[in-house]
Amino acid sequence: MPDVKDTKRAWVRIGYDGRVHKQFRGHQARARYENEVAVLKHLAEQKCPFVPVLLGEDAEDLVIVTTNCGKRAQHLTQRRADELFAELETFGVRHNDPFPRNITYRASDGRFCVIDFEFATLLDNPSVSLTPEESDRRPASDDAPA
Repeated sequence: MPDVKDTKRAWVRIGYDGRVHKQFRGHQARARYENEVAVLKHLAEQKCPFVPVLLGEDAEDLVIVTTNCGKRAQHLTQRRADELFAELETFGVRHNDPFPRNITYRASDGRFCVIDFEFATLLDNPSVSLTPEESDRRPASDDAPA
């Protein structure tokens, strides 16, 4: 599987079947994994059409498998990104990492999509939330090995 992203926080690969495999690692890996799983399940219940669909999860290895939402959007203004993140909030989710790097373009339907929900907040359940700053400050006691 070709690597898409290989950082301290995650290893992302796209399988030959087109599915995205994301393994959480590093600081607060378990908390970030659990947060992303909860948010993706919520968005599926809300029938949000512009986010990945959670296809599988492995809590032991901290891996999720999702549908592919295309390639990173190359030419996207911050204004358009802000509109997409505001639209996401109508589905009950605040992204908390609202930058164009978390937006892809899905050519199959010409839709911009939002990805990477490890720091998102469920607006009706704010206890489901983890911000990048909190992740950087918390001790690494429950992290998976990097």
